[in-house]
Amino acid sequence: MTQRLLLVAGEASGDLHGGYLAEALHAHQPALQLLGVGGRRMREAGVEVLFDVQHLAVVGAVEGLHSLRTLWGLYRMLLTRVEREPVDAVVLIDFPGFNLKLAHAFTQRGIPVLYYIAPQIWAWRAGRMHKIRQRVRKLFVILPFEEALYRKAGIEAEFVGHPLLDVVRSTLSKPEACSRFGLDPHAPIVGLLPGSRRSEIQYLLRPMLEAARRIRSHLETAQFVLPLAETLDPRAVQGVLAAAPVPVRLVQHHTYDVMRMADVLLVASGTATLEAALLGTPMVIVYKGHVLTYLLARAVLRIPWIGLPNIVAGRPLVPELHQSAVTPHRMAAEALALLTHPEHAAAMRHALGHLQNQLGAPGVPERVARGILRYLETHTEGSRCNVQGSMSPEPRPVNREP
Repeated sequence: MTQRLLLVAGEASGDLHGGYLAEALHAHQPALQLLGVGGRRMREAGVEVLFDVQHLAVVGAVEGLHSLRTLWGLYRMLLTRVEREPVDAVVLIDFPGFNLKLAHAFTQRGIPVLYYIAPQIWAWRAGRMHKIRQRVRKLFVILPFEEALYRKAGIEAEFVGHPLLDVVRSTLSKPEACSRFGLDPHAPIVGLLPGSRRSEIQYLLRPMLEAARRIRSHLETAQFVLPLAETLDPRAVQGVLAAAPVPVRLVQHHTYDVMRMADVLLVASGTATLEAALLGTPMVIVYKGHVLTYLLARAVLRIPWIGLPNIVAGRPLVPELHQSAVTPHRMAAEALALLTHPEHAAAMRHALGHLQNQLGAPGVPERVARGILRYLETHTEGSRCNVQGSMSPEPRPVNREP
């Protein structure tokens, strides 16, 4: 019998990593049937996409409230589909607020649940550990300290490395990038990365532009470039950039080239901070969102940092500015400290180089695919899981944590 897997990603990053995973799975087992929640990348990799993640706009506890109805409908649709067409296992990808609810429902119905990119219980909501133990058969974790943490709690976990190791590549040298984007390679270059969601742009773009003006007032030759996130329409920023107090070059489809050629980055907290770290570029990490989202996050956070480079290192490698500290003056001051003190920038580059070694080695999707297929071979014996029991709705799934 041909085996069937359900893959569930909840946002653009999950779609990207799910796409690489699907390709690796099909490389080993071409007949494997894959269906699930994803986007363009998973669809191109041969997944039957039942729901496109572009219809989800989940950001934080407050900003994402309007998505609850969509999530609830998706939750019921997936359970109904799996009852009609049973699967051998479910692979959940990140998106813990929603996916842990799904894990509960699938486990109740006797379907094995595997989890790739595990919930960050080390950061907040440690009480979820017992839920993960009850609902997930195996975790494929991407941060080096997570394996021991989960195993200590009695959960099967395997450190596979960080999937960005297989993704983050610049294709242009600094001279080539500067030539293509019309920049002077001998003058300071500041990259502005205000985020990949409209809400982040709303909170961060204008303060970053004012910070750019302040930087230019101290360094007259400073240049500014904004690599547009793939998830954003250029119209989301063009109007604001047209009224910017300094010229800003808008670049599409070359985010990693921009990150690598920049002398310093002002970057919104999130995946982009780790991408910048892998490219070795000095940065200032900023976070600003809805005040209630921020207060809720600070109330439950168990670590002092938001930026992934600092979290992985376990110390403040990179300066962070949070909420009320995200001002043009503070951002400009931190950026200027790196631009005008080359020894500080060099020290940060050196520290980021060590950080890369902690994140594992390339080949992450391949390792996860082999782990999934080993599990199917040893635990399901090739037989389709029988879905039984009531399909009455579970409690409404919660939104993803901020």
